[in-house]
Amino acid sequence: MASNNEELQLVPETILKRKHDMDTMKAHRAAQQITNPRGNRKIFNQKTKVIKVQKPETILAMARSRRNHATRYRRVLKKGMQKRASNEVVKETKVVAPEGLASVEEEEELQKEVQYAANSVGANMVFVIRIREPHGMPQKVKKILSEFKLKNVNAGVFVRYDESTRKKLHLIEPWVTYGIPSRSMVNDLIRRRGYGKMEGKRVPLSDNTIIEKVLGEETDGSVICVDDMVHEIASVGTEFKKVNNFLWTFQLTAPKSKFQKQKLNFKDGGDYGDRGEQIDDLIRQML
Repeated sequence: MASNNEELQLVPETILKRKHDMDTMKAHRAAQQITNPRGNRKIFNQKTKVIKVQKPETILAMARSRRNHATRYRRVLKKGMQKRASNEVVKETKVVAPEGLASVEEEEELQKEVQYAANSVGANMVFVIRIREPHGMPQKVKKILSEFKLKNVNAGVFVRYDESTRKKLHLIEPWVTYGIPSRSMVNDLIRRRGYGKMEGKRVPLSDNTIIEKVLGEETDGSVICVDDMVHEIASVGTEFKKVNNFLWTFQLTAPKSKFQKQKLNFKDGGDYGDRGEQIDDLIRQML
């Protein structure tokens, strides 16, 4: 009898409790698998729906921001940009050096000063990029952004730049940045990020037959390939509107460096506003 007691091994209570918990969890998962056969994702209904609660200070900050932007919108609509935007072409200089040089000494030797347009006055076309979320956005600003097809952050479009467009860009300026893209940048945008619109669907510009099929008929054969599209957009030709309507809104990526997260005007060290010919630098980071 004593030998039988010695052979009997007692299981600690903690291990028994852990085993019981594991059995309960397995039974719960099995029941969940029956009610939700697609996986272990939670089923949200009116009873289990997660309610997101915002802090009072967040609501007050958004209301204050919306009120301030609405006040700015009314002021710009009534009085314009006043002294905040020049009506003349502003020229500035910057130092540039060829890329891919071996040493700093060689870079300093070959660098030179170049002059560029710091605003878009006098341009026929600009590229507009939306850079901010809709927090605190007035409804009228949202409407103008929808007209420009800028419904998402980092979306970009080509726009014919005239007096009417300039006024609209001034009204929505805190949410966008824009400037004059070079011909080579227009080419890169269309070839690398360009999509067309065919029967209401987004199609890649992988083959000129798509362009010829859609734009060839609308333009009487004057636009049948990507090179023709680049020419019409960069030179703002007679078929600019048709080519621009064919292009899907460009969806760019947020730059991971050299992108200041400040809500200031571009000339004050922030992001938004008129960049002139410097828009190429930002597009190059976002491609």
